[in-house]
Amino acid sequence: MMMTRRTFSAALVAGAAASLITTRGMAAPAAPVKARNVVLAHGLFADGSCWTEVIARLQAAGLNATAVQNPLTTLPDAVASVKRVLDRQDGATVLVGHSFSGMLVTEAGLHPSVSALVYVAARAPDAGEDYTALAKTFPTPPASAGIVFDGDEGRLTEDAFLRDFAGDLPEAKAKVLYAVQEPFQKALLAGRTTVAAWRSKPSWYAVSTEDRTINPDLERFMAKRMGAKTIELKSSHLSLISHPDEIAGLILDAAGQHGA
Repeated sequence: MMMTRRTFSAALVAGAAASLITTRGMAAPAAPVKARNVVLAHGLFADGSCWTEVIARLQAAGLNATAVQNPLTTLPDAVASVKRVLDRQDGATVLVGHSFSGMLVTEAGLHPSVSALVYVAARAPDAGEDYTALAKTFPTPPASAGIVFDGDEGRLTEDAFLRDFAGDLPEAKAKVLYAVQEPFQKALLAGRTTVAAWRSKPSWYAVSTEDRTINPDLERFMAKRMGAKTIELKSSHLSLISHPDEIAGLILDAAGQHGA
């Protein structure tokens, strides 16, 4: 069948729209779904207590916040820990991940309770993507050199933790966080996501411009690719601790609670 100029133009517009969705993910809607629940997942070199400052602010705003204790063993185990907490939520839930736990948000974010995704200086791979290979297309951040292994158990040295992970925190506070650092299993790093929830769920992203753990330009690339509503903070990798007001505000935005 011969294609008229009108049908050709319509097909061209449709194709362009499909291409935009494929390459940019799903942009945040003008009016996010109102959510009263927030589930927060931590990444490497930390435990659930890293969300304390943000949780206090979310609770003050009337939200129900729960921090996941990521086992840091394998990706399936870590994803399962998030899904168990999501199963307990009553109603729409914002799923938040810091650092490595962006992998968990990307994989578990398709859970029916999840209304929005928030990435805090976090990994945001596409389905099946080799994140390590992606990260290598950007300059290697300094913290990578500070990872040491005892057999299959990895952790960050104290010097690297204080300088490259928590560089904008008071030293005394950073040392307390170092003391509760949860080691991770090497097998965790081999996992790949099988889906990319950001392709179908509205997403928000907080870039840390002074990040020495994940390259800030890699963070910008991932945020732009998913079409996330993005903020930039002059922060170390631990913006959730050094800038809790801004991170809580971003989560409240994703929960449709600003102006509520």
